[in-house]
Amino acid sequence: MYTLVGSPKTRSFRVLWMLEELGLEYQVEAVGPRTPEILELNPSGKLPVLKDGDDAIIDSTAIIQYLADKHNKLTFAAGTIERAKQDSFTCFALDDLDGILWGAAKHSFILPEELRSRDVKPASQFDFAKSLITLEKRLGDNKYVMGDVFTVPDIIITHCAGWAANAKFDWPEGPLSDYVDRVRKRPAYIRANEVRSAS
Repeated sequence: MYTLVGSPKTRSFRVLWMLEELGLEYQVEAVGPRTPEILELNPSGKLPVLKDGDDAIIDSTAIIQYLADKHNKLTFAAGTIERAKQDSFTCFALDDLDGILWGAAKHSFILPEELRSRDVKPASQFDFAKSLITLEKRLGDNKYVMGDVFTVPDIIITHCAGWAANAKFDWPEGPLSDYVDRVRKRPAYIRANEVRSAS
């Protein structure tokens, strides 16, 4: 039994989705960032945390890759060319999608008022649009980023697509919208989304 600590309306959703994909037993402690429960487990106060027995893992990407590796699903094996390519997509998703959205979010509502810059969001939207051009080229005609196999970066990218929509960042019609629609039809995504909606 795993315990996911963190509100499913945050990056914790990625872990929730992975747990559903793998068909694992879990419970959710839907707490917010920087709460005492989180600070006990993660000094930064960031979400999510996954409790596995007496251990706790922080960072959504580390958690979902750990689960994929541990259960030998939704990932290629470490040390293979395919895993290197998969990890490349993961790094791209974090650097060129998640990182841009997070930077804009900090200047929208996270940083103290006096440290926020109004110029960050337009610049971030510009960078994000460039990243999506790259993503579309890398995706090509693939069903998922790694071809016919659904893997860790598909979760991160699709989560970022939802985050982008909420933050009023454009996500283009065509291949990238088709890709996200296809991924969101996965039964595990639908189940995880129902949990998120109920939280």
